[in-house]
Amino acid sequence: MSRNFTNLLIEDDIAIVEIDHAPANTLSTACIAELREVFKCLANDDKLKAIILTGAGRFFVAGADIKEFIDALGDDQKGLAMATAGQAICNEIESVKKPVIAAINGACLGGGLELAMSCHYRIAVSAAKLGLPELQLGLIPTFGGTQRLSRITSTATALELILTSKQLNGDEAKEAGLIQLVVSPEDLLPTAKTIAKAFVDGKSMTSITRAVECIIQGANESLVNGLERERNNFAELFLTDDAKEGVHAFIEKRKPLFKHT
Repeated sequence: MSRNFTNLLIEDDIAIVEIDHAPANTLSTACIAELREVFKCLANDDKLKAIILTGAGRFFVAGADIKEFIDALGDDQKGLAMATAGQAICNEIESVKKPVIAAINGACLGGGLELAMSCHYRIAVSAAKLGLPELQLGLIPTFGGTQRLSRITSTATALELILTSKQLNGDEAKEAGLIQLVVSPEDLLPTAKTIAKAFVDGKSMTSITRAVECIIQGANESLVNGLERERNNFAELFLTDDAKEGVHAFIEKRKPLFKHT
């Protein structure tokens, strides 16, 4: 596909998606549409085991395209279309059944933070700025920010960060539970790759995809439904070649040779 807002690099079964929309990597309607197509393709590529999402230059994503906000003022249907598109890309990322890691290299604000929160794991540089400033515009976060932030951190933390429009640096974001790791700029992508490899190396992609599905879907449903999903996936894996190989390899004290089937 033709790409105008993203760069794509494949290394060792890991895809690195770099948002490249100068000057601040804003999420315009066209950029969001391209990101959706990129993630659809990567999600369906069985050769890929993990995805890293980052930004070009000094920004991860500075937010939505404010110029498009101006065009939508006085038109609730345009506002609804923008919200729907933003939620769709975040849902697309969150629903990928392989690990998706956000490598936050700089400003990660508004829709950018909402994009990062839809990833399964987040690391950032100390100088990064993470926040949801929409109330300063007379709006609210609408790419999932009012929902995912409280699930990732807590209701109290979500209220504080959204109502104050406070921006956190990497260390503060880690303390709040918003990200998992703070690294130096030169270590950002190498660390993201190391984490991705730790997630997938030596394991069956069949079981990885089932685990990711159970965890992500379970976070958005009742415990009863989540446990049922877990039971059913566990049982179905007993029908796979990888489960047979993994169990026999353990008993025989050797490394499994998974075929991911």
